[in-house]
Amino acid sequence: MTALHELGARELAAQYGSGALSPVEVVRAVIERIARWEPRLHALWAYAPEAALALARASEARWRARQPLSALDGVPLTLKDNIATRGLAVPLGTAATELVPADEDAPPAARLREAGAVLLAKTTMPDYGMLSSGLSSFHALARNPWNLATNPGGSSAGAGAAAAAGYGPLHLGTDIGGSIRLPAAWCGLVGLKPSLGRVPIKPPYIGRVAGPMTRSVEDAAALMAVVSGPDWRDATSLPPQAIDWNALDLDVRGLRLALLLDAGWGLACDPEIVAAVTRAATLFEQAGASVEPLAPFTTREMADGIDLFWRVRSWLDISALPRARQERVLPFVRQWAAGGALASAAELFHGYGQFAALRDAAVAACQPFDFVLSPVAPLASFAAEHAMPTNDPARAMEHIAYTLAYNMSEQPALSVPCAHHTSGAPIGLQIAGRRHDDLGVLRMARAWERLRPAHALRPWPEPPAS
Repeated sequence: MTALHELGARELAAQYGSGALSPVEVVRAVIERIARWEPRLHALWAYAPEAALALARASEARWRARQPLSALDGVPLTLKDNIATRGLAVPLGTAATELVPADEDAPPAARLREAGAVLLAKTTMPDYGMLSSGLSSFHALARNPWNLATNPGGSSAGAGAAAAAGYGPLHLGTDIGGSIRLPAAWCGLVGLKPSLGRVPIKPPYIGRVAGPMTRSVEDAAALMAVVSGPDWRDATSLPPQAIDWNALDLDVRGLRLALLLDAGWGLACDPEIVAAVTRAATLFEQAGASVEPLAPFTTREMADGIDLFWRVRSWLDISALPRARQERVLPFVRQWAAGGALASAAELFHGYGQFAALRDAAVAACQPFDFVLSPVAPLASFAAEHAMPTNDPARAMEHIAYTLAYNMSEQPALSVPCAHHTSGAPIGLQIAGRRHDDLGVLRMARAWERLRPAHALRPWPEPPAS
């Protein structure tokens, strides 16, 4: 039998509806799982098991009365630290934040509360979400359950570790340059960066989205069905649209796919990752799709310009803090942000212009194709203690060459488990679609789950015996 903590959201809804399982049983099983893993992983913040059990008991009563609030009623869930929940502070991963309780739920949290999902905890992240790492000045160092000596990635670090460790089926992260897809790849998960505006978020800004991190495409779709609900507080959100998130079947015959193996800049891609992604493309081709190579469409100038803009923005934010709070920011982040301290207005304007340049290049390159396949990350793992794969503030963007473009272009892009490296680390396959075709990307990923050889994946990691 599948352990309770491993059951997907739709299976749980079916079991709750039939009376075969109770939300209380499931939440207790997840709490037991967390007790075994969490002292090593440090994936959670504001973990509240008793509050979660109270929510589960209320859900149990609704299911018994045949009045569930939604298909996610009673399903265990975590939310990233930076997604506000009423009554809890929003640390943003940094010790520099004053811990003032939020007075309202951010849009995703509001939709999930309305749906009756059981919030277990918030998940850890690095300072201001500006690292692809589990390193933080506020939270304990998050680790990857596949190998505790390695990093889960970030900035949705705790969400990646929690999902891979089996802290229930649903986890919501955020992504501005790869912060959902990178930890999803390194933790062996499905991680969807939706189209900009598909999931309302507060505060919204260029490239920022919230999206699911789960063990399956089906669970990611179940979460999207709720969090994609409208919310006026995000002025960038898309108009409400009737999307059947359950319609995941896709015949790939006749699809035109692109294969991007060279991002054009950044770290050289590990040959094992290139080989794994190439094998995936071959399987799609054998299933009836056409696959064509795609030349790099992003440049070092684009990456450096965006990096400078982000440095300036972070430098201004940090500099506005009282000196004592500035000094609490992780030194790596302070050093990286200081690179923007002396930028001229002309340099800043040029950097800002690279957002549009990258957007236009990505949309144009992808337009001839139904979907684009590529690696997610150029390497399979890096040390738990490092701030990012290079661990060098001067080379902060080198690992996001495959992911960054789709934040700027507003296209949906997803990481789905592809294979395992000889080191044992998971390898992710990125699938990107045209703007607003979020369901199409999920359907492609579901098609891959069915094409993927059984031997490509390994059993989920288990907590050490002692």
